[in-house]
Amino acid sequence: MNPIIISYQPEYKANFIALNTTWLEEYFVVEPHDKEVFENLETYILQPGGEIFFCLVNGEIAGTVAMQRVDDITFELAKLAVDKKFQGLKLSNLLMNACIEFAKSKKATKIMLLSNRRLETALKLYLKYGFVEVPMKENEYARANIQMELSL
Repeated sequence: MNPIIISYQPEYKANFIALNTTWLEEYFVVEPHDKEVFENLETYILQPGGEIFFCLVNGEIAGTVAMQRVDDITFELAKLAVDKKFQGLKLSNLLMNACIEFAKSKKATKIMLLSNRRLETALKLYLKYGFVEVPMKENEYARANIQMELSL
């Protein structure tokens, strides 16, 4: 196994949507804002200066994550998903590292994220990387019940 991280390529858009739809349907529901983002990745994520990363294992898409620009110094880490058959291989660490390096390269000083307390594995990952819980701000997701930030 030789995992690699690549930046967004249009031919992988369906993989991004499928990976995220899978975990959303397992734990919650796909909300209207999720669908809006999925249908308009370029508008919501890429054009404002964000990025989508994919983790490939032996040429197969194993995971993905998005970095959405919030403002000049802040990015939101969103839509982190790893295919079930690749879970446990620490691929989320590679995706997290790519996100942090990307934010630093864009001179960001903060990464924020919205999550849910039911997602214990994800929360452990975020804590491991130094994210801390902060007060929730108004957002578009009914499932979000925790907000976290990482100072860079």
